[in-house]
Amino acid sequence: MRNLFFLRGAVIVLAAMSPLLLRAQFQPPNPDELKMTSDPRAPGAAAVYLDVEESDASMGESRNYYARVKVLTEKGKEAATVSIEYPKGYVEIGSIAGRTIHSDGTIIPLTVKPADLLDVESRMVRYQRKVFNMPSVEVGSVLEYSFQVRGAWQAPTWWVQQRFFAHKEHFLFTPIDVDFVNLIWWPNLPPGASVKKDVSGRFSLDIADVPPAPDEEWMPPIESLLYKVRFYYASRYHSLDVEDYWKEAAKDWSKDVDQFAELTKTIRDAAAGIFAPSDSDLVKAQKLYAAVEAFDNTDYSRQKTESERRELKLKPEKHAEDTWRQKSGNSNEVALLYLAMLRAAGLSAYAITIVDRDRGVFDPSYMSLEQLDHTLVILSTGGKEIVLDPGEKMCPFQTVDWRHSGAGGLRQSADGPRRAETPAQAFGANTVKRTGEIAVDPQGGVSGTLQIVMTGQEALHWRQTALEVDGSELKNQFDRGLNSVVPEGVETHVDHFLGLDDPNRILMAVVQVKGTLGTATARRLILPAFFFASRGGEPFVSQEKRLEPVDMHFAAQVTDQLTYDLPAGMTVEGAPQDAKVSWEGHAIYIVKTKADPGQITVARVLADAFTLAKPEEYQDLRGFYQKVAAADQGQLVLATGAASKGN
Repeated sequence: MRNLFFLRGAVIVLAAMSPLLLRAQFQPPNPDELKMTSDPRAPGAAAVYLDVEESDASMGESRNYYARVKVLTEKGKEAATVSIEYPKGYVEIGSIAGRTIHSDGTIIPLTVKPADLLDVESRMVRYQRKVFNMPSVEVGSVLEYSFQVRGAWQAPTWWVQQRFFAHKEHFLFTPIDVDFVNLIWWPNLPPGASVKKDVSGRFSLDIADVPPAPDEEWMPPIESLLYKVRFYYASRYHSLDVEDYWKEAAKDWSKDVDQFAELTKTIRDAAAGIFAPSDSDLVKAQKLYAAVEAFDNTDYSRQKTESERRELKLKPEKHAEDTWRQKSGNSNEVALLYLAMLRAAGLSAYAITIVDRDRGVFDPSYMSLEQLDHTLVILSTGGKEIVLDPGEKMCPFQTVDWRHSGAGGLRQSADGPRRAETPAQAFGANTVKRTGEIAVDPQGGVSGTLQIVMTGQEALHWRQTALEVDGSELKNQFDRGLNSVVPEGVETHVDHFLGLDDPNRILMAVVQVKGTLGTATARRLILPAFFFASRGGEPFVSQEKRLEPVDMHFAAQVTDQLTYDLPAGMTVEGAPQDAKVSWEGHAIYIVKTKADPGQITVARVLADAFTLAKPEEYQDLRGFYQKVAAADQGQLVLATGAASKGN
């Protein structure tokens, strides 16, 4: 269906674009806006949008964008960086115009050209971004700019909610009637705002005083929260009733899956060569999983160009056997190859397609398969179902990337395709255990070795990072993360990793520690009791109220156990008491200490057994983390023999 949009010319481009082409000449500077130092409509705002205008057409010269921004604080100067996001494919950035107007009326023109734009990597499958910066921006400046995105374009999405408060916004969309499809619009707007359609079929939205995008820590994907209007096309052969649409769409999707995963002789022979007939179902599934995981996953390497594919005599992957022969494919192609291999082995297996949770949330009212972007496989064996993630590079067998757990979409089943959701993750599947022994001298100098053992999501993160960077940069990134939580004055450096290249092994980082810790007096040495928590990094402590849900990404458990070897002649005068704090059914925090001659061991466990929390649960959540943060400030007080006797 996507090819339908290439069939007609841009016959109404001028009608759609003329309002914004006039804007390229810009407006005379407004003296009142230049004098603004704050905005009563947006108290405390770093910057505000004075005007936002966007005009779109389904074809040809497809998008024109215009904005004026007032910079009110140093932080508001971030508005000088402008990001242009657009679909991958037959699209290019057209003309760019802009200027910075200082509060005294001085005008500095933007001289950037489309060819000069900086490419910014984006993990989104269908989009890419380019960035430019406005010149000579000061507090008090007004930024005014416009740009065009030209080329083949489907229906637009109007991002109504911006990163700053917006005074006025105007959107216009001139669609082109396409046979065999319906144009649908899916709005998420504040009360009182609505999309209008005029007699010529053009859609418009005028809205004022739009609040800034929510900005709270640990939110669900921002795309699922923002005010927006999404236009899209759906086949006229599909019902526009939500339930009926998804029943029909699920059948179409499942048919495509089965066609791709067709059991050809090539697939049957390939599968038979990987496992032994005597292997159990689970062992067969594990061996097949390892085989497809070893393929070149182009989502982690690089998609081959058309000329490279021709030279290598590669053809577009239309069936699982093509992926097998080429030993290469994207994440979804690898997953569907695995599905075919399981079926070839005589196992009961189904596909499931979901919305990637770091991008969005499945919304049935958005009646489009385009929102579903990742494929997993469900193995049914031994009376239970196991969700597998073969399209995720370095993901162990029976582990699922957090972005694909608790995610909604469509699945196949013995009773036919239907809507479904993948299971959430158990906290015991995602663990970090930090242990070690540190020698302390009388002045607080410390040295020692740590072992950091990771399973689940933390291990997956570092293994995938190792695919993108060299060994030196990997260690640097790990060091930066660790040094941000250990006490001031202490440095940590990774000596080596164990199990980095094998996702079926436990991943361990061996870390060297040195530096100065705590405060030394004539008779005492005071140290932070919790080596990895003394900087107060617990979330939610300072945020009194919550407007949006909390999304922790995945449940997890962190265990710290550190032994301090004491200086000669010093004993433990004070240490944290054993403690247990819980948020019933959601999280638990445990502290234990054990003193022995010449040393003390401090253990801390924090288990977050939840992934999502509603705003109405926030006070209970915050109360728990406040208690954790207070307990984490506990100290070890070491004293000389004379001090311990009160001298």
